This record gives sequence, structure tokens and C-alpha cells, in this order.
Amino acid sequence: MISTLRRGLLVLLAALPMMANAAGSAHELVQDTTSRMLADLTANKEQYKQDPSQFYEALNTIVGPVVDAEGISKSIMTVKYSRKATPAQMQTFQENFKKGLFQFYGNALLEYNNQGITVDAPKDESGDRTSVGMTVKGTNGAVYPVQYTLEKISGEWKLRNVIINGINIGKLFRDQFADAMQRNGNDLDKTINGWAGEVAKAKQETDKAAGKPAQ
Repeated sequence: MISTLRRGLLVLLAALPMMANAAGSAHELVQDTTSRMLADLTANKEQYKQDPSQFYEALNTIVGPVVDAEGISKSIMTVKYSRKATPAQMQTFQENFKKGLFQFYGNALLEYNNQGITVDAPKDESGDRTSVGMTVKGTNGAVYPVQYTLEKISGEWKLRNVIINGINIGKLFRDQFADAMQRNGNDLDKTINGWAGEVAKAKQETDKAAGKPAQ
């Protein structure tokens, strides 16, 4: 029997934007790169467990280019704070955001034991925004729904948001950023530099959601 934390980590692996620009459609990006990522993990899992930093670097190489880090960062900050941020502050936040994402979801993937991931049938992709659904089966038999939101930017699909078992990660991060700004006396640098702690709080929220699998 796995703990709530482990279930949460398992669910969160599905929130990882496992996509590559080699495929043409958003659905293909998710389907193809999921298979490739899991194959790489199977081949190198023991090595990655010994040195997780190697896995984080691999994720950064594969996933980094397809995450709309700039758009997500501005969305998390909202106009209220992003318009006050300098280019240097925005760049630092983007880097901290991606670093926390890869470390967090990298740890989630290391917990995965090939229980089963299914990508839903493709949806209409005629516009510049679409979604791709996925289900992840846990070791306890629970099924966790995941939905990616993707947006076409300069002709390529980029990840913009994820909903995990009913938890909207974009909204969760936005709320936590605003809360952190209040706690830090509107000190933008302090909030940006402490973002790893906010990601940890987000993990706690999704761990709770993992305890309530879809029926």
C-alpha cells in the first residue's frame, strides 16, 4: 500500500509536459514523447535514482523548449505583478519556475513503475488552442485524469496549463504567488527567489487531490 505522498507523486508525473516538436499535432506530441520519455526512464532509472540531477537535465533538454515558460510565468504573476517586474526579474522567475517544475516532476517520474498511461482520443486542433486528455493508473488501481492545455505559438504547440484530478495547476500557482507577495510585503525579489517553497506547497495540494481518484 503506497502512501498519499507517493500517490501524489505518481499522479503528478502526468502533469509533466512530455512533448517534443518532432510531431505535428498536439495529440501526437503528447503520445509520442510520453512513449519516448518512459522508454528512457526504463533504461536509465537506476542511474537517475543515484543522481537525480542527470534526470533533471534530461527533462530540461526535452521538455524545456516546449513549455511556454514566458507565458506561464506572466500568467502566474498576473498583470498586477508582471508589469512591475524588470526583464531580469522575469528571466529569473522563468528559470526558477522551470527548475522547480523539472525537479518536482522528475521525482514523480522516478516513482512511476509502468502501471499504465493512456492518452485520450484527439480533439479538434483547427484553432490556436486545444487540450489533450490523459489518464494515469496508480499502483493502487486508482485512475487519475489529467488534461493539458496547449497553445500554438509561432507554428508550434506549447504547454500552457495542466489540470490534474480536478486541480487547476495554473490557478493554484497564481493564487500562491499572490499569497506569497502579501506575506513578503510585496517584495518581488523575495517571492521570486522563494518560489521553490511555493511549488512544494502546490505539491501538498495535489497530494490531497491524489487521495481522491476519479470514479
